[in-house]
Amino acid sequence: QVQLVESGGGLVQPGGSLRLSCAASGSIFSIYAMGWYRQVPGEQRELVAGITIGGSTNYADSVKGRFTISRDNAKNTVYLQMASLKPEDTAVYYCNADGVVLTTTPWRQFDYWGQGTQVTVSS
Repeated sequence: QVQLVESGGGLVQPGGSLRLSCAASGSIFSIYAMGWYRQVPGEQRELVAGITIGGSTNYADSVKGRFTISRDNAKNTVYLQMASLKPEDTAVYYCNADGVVLTTTPWRQFDYWGQGTQVTVSS
């Protein structure tokens, strides 16, 4: 089994910064893409940023220029550096690992989610 453990959420003032981390552990051979999603109550979960194993990235228009996603393939860890935070960035942020190949079942791919970490932007 695979676990995604997120950290780095919290309360920050508008204009501030936070860095989220998500480490995947388990019998992992490779992970094709890792990403961050966010969700506020009553709304659908939305993609914030994603990054492939080759380093290609994509961002939601609302965070372009403010958020930066990166990953350490050797550690199966993805990061989200968030700057110039706005109150509308307040949400639960979820880590996702897509196209996960396990050492035990190399012919299959899996998708996993973290438990979520709260980010609150407020003065």
